[in-house]
Amino acid sequence: MSIKEKTKFNPITWVLDVCEAIGTTITAFLGGIGRIAIFAGKAIYHSFTPPFYPALIMRQIINIGYYSLPVVGLTALFTGMVLALQSYTGFSRFNAESAVATVVVLSITRELAPVLAGLMVAGRIGASIAAEIATMRVTEQIDALVTLSTNPFKYLIAPRIIAGVLMLPALVFVGDIIGVFGGYLVSVYSLDFRPENYIHKTWEFLEYDDVMSGLIKASVFGFIVTLMGCYSGFNSGRGAQGVGAATTNAVVSSSILILIFNYVLTQVFFS
Repeated sequence: MSIKEKTKFNPITWVLDVCEAIGTTITAFLGGIGRIAIFAGKAIYHSFTPPFYPALIMRQIINIGYYSLPVVGLTALFTGMVLALQSYTGFSRFNAESAVATVVVLSITRELAPVLAGLMVAGRIGASIAAEIATMRVTEQIDALVTLSTNPFKYLIAPRIIAGVLMLPALVFVGDIIGVFGGYLVSVYSLDFRPENYIHKTWEFLEYDDVMSGLIKASVFGFIVTLMGCYSGFNSGRGAQGVGAATTNAVVSSSILILIFNYVLTQVFFS
C-alpha cells in the first residue's frame, strides 16, 4: 500500500474515531460521578456511626469556622456595599430608590452570602483539605492508619464533613448580618438615606424563609466543599504533581458544584 493510500481520508474511520472519543469521555465522566457517589455514601455513613473523634471535630470546626470568618466577613461587607451602590444607580432611573434596602437584604440572604461564602471557603478550606490528605496519601500515612486498625474515613473524612456542614451556615449567618450592615453604611452615609427608613424597609420584606433558604444552601455547600477536598486528596496521584493536581481539582470541582446546586436549590425553594 502506497503512502498516498495510507493517508487518504476515510469518512468511516473518522466517524468511528469520533464515536470512540465521545464514548470514552462519557464513560470516564460517569465513572467519576459513580466514584464520587460511593465516596460520599461512605463519608455520610461514617459521619453518623461511632466511634467519633470529638477533638478532631473541634479542631476542624475552629479551622473551617473561626479562621474563615475574616475572609467571609470582608467579602460580605464589600458585597453589600457594592450592591447598595449598584441598586441605587439602577433604581434611581425609575424613581424607585426606596427599594434599595429590600434588594440588598434579599440578595444577600438568599443568594450572595451563601454562594460567596461557599466559594471563599472552597478556595481556602477545600484546597487545604485536599493538600493535607494528598500529602498523607503520598507519604503513606493513610496506609499507616489502616495498619493501626484506624478507619481513615472516621479519622480523616468524617470530622471534616461534620465541621463543614455545621460551620458554613454559621459563617453565612454572620455574613448576612455584615452584608446588610455594609449596605446600610453606604445607603445612610453615602446615599443620604434616613436610617430609620432603611431599617424599616429591610425588615418589612424580609421573611423567615429567605434566611433559612440561605442557611440550608450553606449546609449543602459546606458538604460539597469538604467532600470534594477529601475526595481529591484521598484519590490523589503520587508525588508533588499529584498533590498539586488534587488541590486544583478540589477547588475547581467544588466551585462548579456550588454554582450548579445553587441553581437546583433555588429552583426547589422559590419555584
